[in-house]
Amino acid sequence: MYFKTLEPAFFDTDALGHVNNTRLPAWFEWARNDLFRVFVPDLDPRKWPLIMARIEVDFLAELQYGHEVEIRTWLSRLGGSSFTVTQEVWQHGMCGARGQCVLVQFDHQNKQSLRIEGVLRETLTSHLHEHTDSRELDVTALREAAQAGATHGSVPA
Repeated sequence: MYFKTLEPAFFDTDALGHVNNTRLPAWFEWARNDLFRVFVPDLDPRKWPLIMARIEVDFLAELQYGHEVEIRTWLSRLGGSSFTVTQEVWQHGMCGARGQCVLVQFDHQNKQSLRIEGVLRETLTSHLHEHTDSRELDVTALREAAQAGATHGSVPA
């Protein structure tokens, strides 16, 4: 599991005074950078082997400006060439939003999906938690492991 902390900016808010719904997909993408580094350690878009096939976001509670949020990111499904990333935004001990996206390992030149195999599959499996609600996981242990660097890893390009 990956953890990112973000302080919402004033421009993240809307006229109602809470974080605008359009910001969550952008926050989720930013929080996937650690996962993206498994595929492209330097995040060079010319080497990008992924496409997004689906994204969904459930808004569960208002998120407020002026207070940090924690974004939790993990794999909840690992298929042959695709995987599902589940993410949550937490503020003040409450889950404000939950999202999922399906990413596909993809050969852009040949326009076809690629199987996830070998060391890459092993690395992704280490981030696999087949739950879509982090309350079902030992988040404290996962956070400690992430801080120790135990859950981060990259595959040579």
